[in-house]
Amino acid sequence: MAEQLISAVESSMDKTNLMLKDIEQAYGWPKEQRNQSYAALRTVLHLLRDRLPVQQSVEFAQQLPVLVRGIYFDGWQPENVPIKLNREDFLYEVRQGFPYDVEGGTERVVQVVLDTLRRHVTQGEWQDVKSQMPKDLGRMIP
Repeated sequence: MAEQLISAVESSMDKTNLMLKDIEQAYGWPKEQRNQSYAALRTVLHLLRDRLPVQQSVEFAQQLPVLVRGIYFDGWQPENVPIKLNREDFLYEVRQGFPYDVEGGTERVVQVVLDTLRRHVTQGEWQDVKSQMPKDLGRMIP
């Protein structure tokens, strides 16, 4: 039993690190900037989470590695969702949660994280998430 737990934790850590590396590679960041890739992932995840209806949010989270799922649900208040955010509001909130100046600005941060997330969930689930977004925000989602 303990070996299964260790294996599950290691697998989740490996998958989480892969997601963070995907973000870093998109920017050419070294591993020493892991705090930036984490901040980008966390910020976009929280805004997606808060924009989705509760049931859709839970279904999306089920496809994330356990460690990323913990990040996703950290501080969640399901009684307060979905929060209505259009594209402009979403980008503003990302900028508030991601205080780093990076090439391409806030929109590029969102695009990189969304591209990363899309590669780690099923196509059907990704389409479900996209369909829950207002049209202007949905156009940002690959």
